[in-house]
Amino acid sequence: MTHRLTQSEWEQEQCRKILLLTRNELYLDFRYLDNALSALTFAPDDTLRTTATDGSCYFYPAGQILRLFVSNPVYLNRSYLHSILHCVFCHPFIRGGREPVIWNLACDIAAEWVIDSLDRPSVKRILSLTRISCYEYLKEHQIPVSAAAIYRELLTVTDPGRQLQLQTEFTVDDHRYWPGDPKSSPAAARAAEKWEKAGRRVSQELTMRGKDQSEAAASLETQIRLGRRRRSYRDFLRKFTVLKEELHCDYDEFDLNYYTFGLDLYKNMPLIEPLESREILRIAEFVIVIDTSYSTSGDLVRSFLRETFQIISQRDTFFHKSLIRILQCDDQVRSDMTIRGEEDLDSLLSSFTILGGGGTDFRPAFSYVEKLLDEGVFHHLKGLLYFTDGKGTFPAKRPPYDTAFVFTGEEDPPALPPWAMKIHFGEDYEY
Repeated sequence: MTHRLTQSEWEQEQCRKILLLTRNELYLDFRYLDNALSALTFAPDDTLRTTATDGSCYFYPAGQILRLFVSNPVYLNRSYLHSILHCVFCHPFIRGGREPVIWNLACDIAAEWVIDSLDRPSVKRILSLTRISCYEYLKEHQIPVSAAAIYRELLTVTDPGRQLQLQTEFTVDDHRYWPGDPKSSPAAARAAEKWEKAGRRVSQELTMRGKDQSEAAASLETQIRLGRRRRSYRDFLRKFTVLKEELHCDYDEFDLNYYTFGLDLYKNMPLIEPLESREILRIAEFVIVIDTSYSTSGDLVRSFLRETFQIISQRDTFFHKSLIRILQCDDQVRSDMTIRGEEDLDSLLSSFTILGGGGTDFRPAFSYVEKLLDEGVFHHLKGLLYFTDGKGTFPAKRPPYDTAFVFTGEEDPPALPPWAMKIHFGEDYEY
């Protein structure tokens, strides 16, 4: 006996066919997005008024899909591509500490800007005056097609009416399923890794197609590259880690099956026990230098310091016995604070004040660290991180440890010596 579909089952079946057709139409116009277009699993969700994604599924209300397919199939194509571009650009995974409403709008403008630049039948539409004026303004002020850059510009918009106008114009999908903190969710972390790989694939496809790509394709590749460069501060600190053995049960190398089998067979005698030590990558010795010249001020620097101290306090970043020296320096070293444990850190956080106010010179801090090395204070110094928002004089020779300069100012950072790493701290960390 043939099973007769209910109304709901029939609608879901039709929606799936429509979305597959949408995906195929987009594929014909954008072959370089082949893997990305098929990376989301279709998932009905009638609690939504529009579509949404969490990086793994494409959620949709059946009623809207059926209506759009009849009345505006091009909008349906654009809506699907819009969510795909969010994922390819890693928008759901790189919000960081940004204001969510403004960040969502910036991501929507970035995705729509790219789609509006793609001269293909499947997504082509007549642009409204609001869109035209917005794009012209961004181009005139040389704002790149990047969610982070657009976000910074949107922070200057203080007129609520203008913000509402932009949200009405550019909002396409619902961002409610975007992870608040991807690192606290294994599923979100896996999705982020998947889309980084998909972005690399798209970038490779665009590169293979040569230099004759449109301006939109070039913008797409730029956003992919920017998304790939953004990493959390914790990830960057891994550059300064060392591999050491620490007393700690290594459950990753422990086979529970043998353990429980031994208990069953010999009652209280396991066949195997967890290893009492394990090799792990953590920071053992580290120097943080804070530029306290007259130009160092503002919430950006303090925000960076707060996040740095929070990471230092987390047990999975540093070894139980670690040595961190925090220097304050303008044209000379103003203070030297030693962090050996959580008590030292708590004391520092409760009483930290910026000392200095002179000019910027990087050399005194490096000379001071060299003196500490000569005195035997450090045995395995892995790296030095220098927070600065100004231009200064660099050491003449490379120090015997890794060095990174973190520029916190709005101006372009100066050229660095070839041995130094560079990070720009804005809403993201870039290196």
